[in-house]
Amino acid sequence: MKEMFADLHVHIGRSENGKPIKITAARSLNFANIAKECSDRKGIQIVGIIDCASPYVIEDIENFLKTGEAYEIKDGGIVYKDKVCIILGSEIETSEINDEGKTGSAHNLCYFPTLADIKAFSKEMSKYIHNITLSSQRACISAYELVDIVEKFHGILIPAHIFTPHKSFYGNCTSRLERIFKEKFSKIFAVELGLSSDTYLADQIFELETRTFVTNSDAHSLPKIAREYNKILVEDISFKELVKALKNEEGRKVITNYGLDPKLGKYHRTYCEQCDRAIEGEPPITKCPICGGTNITMGVFDRIVTIRDKKETKSPKNRPPYVYQVPLTFVPGLGAKTIDKLLNNFETEMNILHKLSKDDIEAVVGEKVARTIVSARSGEVSIQSGGGGVYGKLTVG
Repeated sequence: MKEMFADLHVHIGRSENGKPIKITAARSLNFANIAKECSDRKGIQIVGIIDCASPYVIEDIENFLKTGEAYEIKDGGIVYKDKVCIILGSEIETSEINDEGKTGSAHNLCYFPTLADIKAFSKEMSKYIHNITLSSQRACISAYELVDIVEKFHGILIPAHIFTPHKSFYGNCTSRLERIFKEKFSKIFAVELGLSSDTYLADQIFELETRTFVTNSDAHSLPKIAREYNKILVEDISFKELVKALKNEEGRKVITNYGLDPKLGKYHRTYCEQCDRAIEGEPPITKCPICGGTNITMGVFDRIVTIRDKKETKSPKNRPPYVYQVPLTFVPGLGAKTIDKLLNNFETEMNILHKLSKDDIEAVVGEKVARTIVSARSGEVSIQSGGGGVYGKLTVG
């Protein structure tokens, strides 16, 4: 068995010929660049690219395979330079009826073993999506219906960033996933936590006890890849092995979740749109204590307190540890040139975050920067909570 780092939620901004895919993502995020970034700078061995149902991306993948730098494998996935396994995925927004009987929407991460499978899925979903070339487009079907379509093409479905106030199941659709998926809930064996929550918050909801938690970056630029990621135990890098790990089968499993302290997430606390600030205080915050207004965006922490059905957090025995990780781009005072210098010397961000001593880092970038990095990765930080789409602020000292 081998330990591998996996980030299963990375977007594509543009196709190779400049066609828009994810409008809010960087132009440099294309299929080839993601593969190279994971291999050469991040040290991620399994990456889920979740815009691969776009016909423009499918064309890029076909051209990428022709270069000889990557190849499909029998157990699913595309392997790049024998270092990175690319899992072909699609983020689909489904239409739901929320607990109040109103229309809600949620994002779903759908993953497939082969290029042929996702091509067939793309063709099928074009019946339900107005513009299949763009990322995360709303489908005129529910997640309950989507499960069967994904399964038809040999895929799996993972609910995305499940607590965020926009485009998530718990955030704006339901207090219980089982209400959405009904008898198909057994097919949902993993959920993505999102940047503003963690294991300790999510395990306040009983129905999640039997689900694997995954922590992914939801990267909209190359540097944001692996700001959250997972360490998994597998035999090799492939779609088949990844699914076994997510299902905790045959000794494969997720052994560590690495993520931001949820306070750093941009939806952690309730945000008053009138006062333009995140509101600290005893959750749940349902109106602003300063202006008294109700024009608020409810935070993930506040939402979980509202819907939880456990009196205290108690994780199941097989739940892996959640390790707060500060990626290099979040470390105060660490600019792009310094990060490049570190990567030129130590190859990948995973090496810097997991293997190097303070002395190793100091030899390259000096004592002050080395101390800042080590303090950040050991949790010696203070954090001002984020909310309303604004990231939290981190201070090292």
